[in-house]
Amino acid sequence: MSMKNPLILTPVFLLVVLFAGCGGDDQDQASGKMVRYLSLGAKVRGMDPMDIGDTTSSSVASQIFESLYQYHYLKRPYELIPCLAEDFPTVSEDQLTYTFKLRPGVVFADDPCFTATQGKGRQLVAADFIYAWKRIADVKNISKNWWIFEDHIVGLDEFRDYTGRLKAGENVDYMRPVEGLQAPDDFTLVVTLKRPWPQILYLLAHLPTAPVAREAVQYYGKSIHNHPVGTGPYMLKDWKRGNKIVMVRNPRFRQEFYPVEGSPGDREAGLLEDAGKVLPFVDEARWQVVEEDQPRWLIFMRGQLDASGIPKDFYNRAIDPSRQLRSEMKDKGIRLQIFRDPSTYWYGFNMEDPVVGTNKPLRQAMSMAINRPEYVEIFTNNRAEVAQGVIPPLFKEYDPEVINPNCQYNPERARELLKEAVEVHGGPLPTITISTPGTDTLSRQMGEYVTLAMDNIGLKVKIDYMDWPSFQDRIKTKSSQVFQMGWVADYPDPENFMQLFYSKNVSPGPNNFNYRNQAFDTLYEKAKAMPDSNERRRIYHQMENIIRDDCPAIFLVHGVAFVLHYNWLKNYKPHVFGYGLIKYQRIDVAARQKSVGR
Repeated sequence: MSMKNPLILTPVFLLVVLFAGCGGDDQDQASGKMVRYLSLGAKVRGMDPMDIGDTTSSSVASQIFESLYQYHYLKRPYELIPCLAEDFPTVSEDQLTYTFKLRPGVVFADDPCFTATQGKGRQLVAADFIYAWKRIADVKNISKNWWIFEDHIVGLDEFRDYTGRLKAGENVDYMRPVEGLQAPDDFTLVVTLKRPWPQILYLLAHLPTAPVAREAVQYYGKSIHNHPVGTGPYMLKDWKRGNKIVMVRNPRFRQEFYPVEGSPGDREAGLLEDAGKVLPFVDEARWQVVEEDQPRWLIFMRGQLDASGIPKDFYNRAIDPSRQLRSEMKDKGIRLQIFRDPSTYWYGFNMEDPVVGTNKPLRQAMSMAINRPEYVEIFTNNRAEVAQGVIPPLFKEYDPEVINPNCQYNPERARELLKEAVEVHGGPLPTITISTPGTDTLSRQMGEYVTLAMDNIGLKVKIDYMDWPSFQDRIKTKSSQVFQMGWVADYPDPENFMQLFYSKNVSPGPNNFNYRNQAFDTLYEKAKAMPDSNERRRIYHQMENIIRDDCPAIFLVHGVAFVLHYNWLKNYKPHVFGYGLIKYQRIDVAARQKSVGR
């Protein structure tokens, strides 16, 4: 799913909540309009690519914004293909200069911000990428995505330093040149690196690197996060915060076609029936915020939802003991898809906090207090895998033989460590506050569980429940002591997980642990410049061992998704690295009408 930058998710292990459909409209169905109904398990914080670092916002904004590259919808293993780029870049012999040619015929969606053309969206040019990336570098913007570019592009770090030296009230000169970002003409972008960067194309398929129109930022100012203007297949029509989001087909979207080839079995599964047809198929996409599992499930069972995850309390109604879909669900035209997603979930420690950050025995005790197999059974119906570290099983760097002592349920040892923690603290430990992103029933059940687990070893904790946008703000400002969070990979390289612990990425960057370890940093800087190899995998194992030992997080589980969707949702294939996928999907309107009686 993500992306993933760091694409961050509340620990509801069914990522498909983001792609579930919700509701229906008699008039739409009667007219034959093709509408994709979706739901969100949390509120969207904003739709400015510069500031997007979570899966909820990404799942919506990626229908509007595009990057230079994207992932093939059907092929596995995952394969990068051009999106806004015309082709793959020309790369210099020393692997430091990348020359990208932009796809012709790409324009921004019509919007009032384009005053010079009376609201008609203009041609995408190379300068739009440079402008967008400078916005990420601008210190005043406090972008959580600076980690993407930091110490990679010649002159961009110096541009960031310049923005940080400006006095209050002084404006950033976005025309200030950056040596490593050049646009010799409107359709050519030249990027010069400080050193080889093997992951560069993965990051250029990542939503935060999408181009942004200067006109939109200047026109909407501080409210730009509410007014997305992109080049993608959809454009925003309506957004009632905390309630619904409606997008409509972008009439000026360039010609793009459904894939003509895929993976083995795709043709038999009907995934190539639309091969070569013009995208997108769906006329309108509607999201409704449904934070509680029960109402979302009831809507799905009424046939007013295209797809859904399975809430834990309804799992046995849908799935039989052999983990197969029950016959009564099949009779409704419902299908089941099961797949691992590249995710890890945890309770993270703010290592700058004077209580937990300086007290390793306390962190170890809290980690050993959690019975992970029990946690998996209670909260996921065994639809997750116990984590021993941060790298998930989908990556070849994952080592299934490793046992992390800090991840073993050991309340006796935890009580001993808690005594050591008291000595380290210099007196009785205060109540520990855990921030959790959700106020729904499941979040509160998880909060009660961890409270009892800590009480069992003699530690008092307090759970601070909040909505997703408020939680993100709390993390971004280093204001939490302990926090419940997860990470879904943005691209198929474990470097995406390792950068979560790199000291230069501390909040508001993706290192929400605010973890610093010089030995780790040295290994990270060495590995990130290396191509995939046995030596690089060995270094990743060393890095993960450092993390396991320091215990900056209570690693819990890796996700396994169970997705239900009605047979009227066509071309549905799980995709763990892509979000802008609605353009590939199609609704059989007649089948939906027949099924739900409208």
